[in-house]
Amino acid sequence: MSEDTHNDTPPDHLAINPRSEYFDADKLQRGVGIKFKGKQRTDIEEYCISEGWVRVQAGKTVDRKGRPLTIKLTGPVEAWYEDLGENPPVAKAD
Repeated sequence: MSEDTHNDTPPDHLAINPRSEYFDADKLQRGVGIKFKGKQRTDIEEYCISEGWVRVQAGKTVDRKGRPLTIKLTGPVEAWYEDLGENPPVAKAD
């Protein structure tokens, strides 16, 4: 994989929670599009392409510290940077 291609596809694992070790503000600021089980989703809290799962918020339920509870859903995950316009390179499991 060339350096340009590597920079044009999102990482394998990314989270929007700043407390997560997989949080990366620079990558999130570019805008990451997620397709889960063939449908584009905008409610993804965290994803892992190679392991095939996403985390989404479980309704309006929060834990005792006020953080939203999430559930893990499994299935094929695809991710791309939205700032690359139409037909961007897509990161997905092989």
